[in-house]
Amino acid sequence: MPKLKMPRKSTNVDMTAMCDVAFLLLTFFMLATKFKPDEPVTVVTPNSISDIPLPDDDIMLITVDPNGRIFFSVDNQNVRENIIRDVAEYKGLNLDENQVKAFKYGSSVGVPFNQLKSYLTLPTDEQKAIDKTTTGIPVDSVADSETNELGAWIRIARNNNPRIRIAIKADGNATYPEVQKVIKTLEGWKIFKFNLITGLKAIPQGTAAYDASMGRKSKEK
Repeated sequence: MPKLKMPRKSTNVDMTAMCDVAFLLLTFFMLATKFKPDEPVTVVTPNSISDIPLPDDDIMLITVDPNGRIFFSVDNQNVRENIIRDVAEYKGLNLDENQVKAFKYGSSVGVPFNQLKSYLTLPTDEQKAIDKTTTGIPVDSVADSETNELGAWIRIARNNNPRIRIAIKADGNATYPEVQKVIKTLEGWKIFKFNLITGLKAIPQGTAAYDASMGRKSKEK
């Protein structure tokens, strides 16, 4: 008997549902993504062999530029709003809601308290111009001194978020005494655990760190 051949039919896959899901995901990520604000100064960090990653959230960033100027920032915008309200009350700055929002959605700040109100009044491009010439946040070796304004920022930030992690991002050309002032301020508030942000370089062969890393990699395999 002759074999019967089944008629060939083309397979049509309806891609409408997949396209809808793809566009929904794209829209979600576009609306939910939080863009990192511009940093006020360019800092080239020194290199080290440490490969410990910086936490993703609840970060207080203290930046020290090549000239020793200090900038302060917190990543969480809701915490930033609470911080600036407490600072305004502490120093009697009488900030309006527009100035509070300017701090909440801004980047690092590096001006003394007596210039903060006028700084937050300026548009973003003029703030960037001020960042290039500002003296930075005043700091000295006594944590609770009235002249140590960095200590006040740290104290108020920790009061608003006790889980906050502290990271120091210092330029490789910043002098040690300037960085030491920051560390002394942290120690004055009984803060002995913080991160130093560095670049990554290769571990020299033959060192204990190299042997430990090779042992770790073999275990991971």
